Amino acid sequence: MALIVHKYGGTSMGSTERIRNVAKRVAKWVRAGHQLVVVPSAMSGETNRLLGLAKELAPSTQTADYARELDMIASTGEQVSVGLLSIALMAEGMESVSYTGWQVPIRTDSSFTKARIQSIDDQRVRADLESGKVVIITGFQGVDDEGNITTLGRGGSDTSAVAVAAAMKAAECLIYTDVDGVYTTDPRIVPEARRLRTVSFEEMLEMASLGSKVLQIRSVEFAGKYRVPLRVLSSFTPWDIPLDEEAKSGTLITFEEDENMEQAIVSGIAFNRDEAKITVMGVPDKPGIAFQILGPVADANIDVDVIIQNVSHDGKTDFSFTVHRNDYPRALELLKTQVAPATGATEVLGDPKICKVSIVGIGMRSHVGIASKMFRSLSEEGINIQMITTSEIKTSVVIDEKYMELAVRALHKAFDLDQPAAAA
Repeated sequence: MALIVHKYGGTSMGSTERIRNVAKRVAKWVRAGHQLVVVPSAMSGETNRLLGLAKELAPSTQTADYARELDMIASTGEQVSVGLLSIALMAEGMESVSYTGWQVPIRTDSSFTKARIQSIDDQRVRADLESGKVVIITGFQGVDDEGNITTLGRGGSDTSAVAVAAAMKAAECLIYTDVDGVYTTDPRIVPEARRLRTVSFEEMLEMASLGSKVLQIRSVEFAGKYRVPLRVLSSFTPWDIPLDEEAKSGTLITFEEDENMEQAIVSGIAFNRDEAKITVMGVPDKPGIAFQILGPVADANIDVDVIIQNVSHDGKTDFSFTVHRNDYPRALELLKTQVAPATGATEVLGDPKICKVSIVGIGMRSHVGIASKMFRSLSEEGINIQMITTSEIKTSVVIDEKYMELAVRALHKAFDLDQPAAAA
């Protein structure tokens, strides 16, 4: 008997009929002899609806006091989901019990709307599993040391599920979503995109950080840190397919760098249209200037991605970086009103209409000329590169947003990702 964690996304929980199918699928696994912990998201669209109500009452909700109340509101979506799924399981003849994050409890810090998990007390859950119950735990949320309900940020249910699997040393964590695995890129942009049978943890981490929406990056970080076996698969396959077939479907995120895994130099093309670029012009080129610019940004809890400092001229330099588009107005205002006067910058410019396109693959470690092939492909399409960043297994470029789909299609073809994978 193995302990398995199932996570179901919002579309999988989108209606009572879909919840009933989730219950039938979970019951199939239990009847096969497994212990099941299930972590569902809120029903699709519910979190947006709830936060939309808050925005109607107060269009600007950036303060810490507002953030606490937003977490109180947003957390109710998952509470509805776990209750409904528990009822559906009971109707299937399964003993089940639902818990909110604070009932487990899942302890977090107090960073409202962006909380991080600190610990999970699994004693109560284990007792229920031993008594033969299916345990259903709200995703996306926890509780801080002051007893406040916190949420983990959008997509946080993935993180909740992997964290629960890590804490309980589960045999596997299955992420059920509306796609049947991880693809070479988004099939909506490139219809020829292929599903990957396996992908390395490092590649998945890069792809998640670079804009792939299949898994939230913090869930992949958790999986890597605690070596949680992770599989992405579809909840829209028939619930009654054979268990052996289901258990081997989707995409396995593996920790072994098998040389034959996909035999690809580049495994996928990731993209992110949710970024904006800010340039601080004419700052003194001296030690500590990067900290003077980015320190206040970090203090405002704004994440920075790609960073470039230009060559110095006459003791002055320009400093560019990207932030999430949601943080762009706040970051731009902060830099104009506080950072620019403090550093003597001549101007602060912003561009919210950029995107980031990346190639990812562990094969890039051992092959030369990959970046130049990427740049040549973009050049042939007349696409100008604004910023570049690299790591061992990825190269990312910042380009004008209007060229994003063209760039993705061109790179997918240039690296032959539309071709069937070579046999192992």
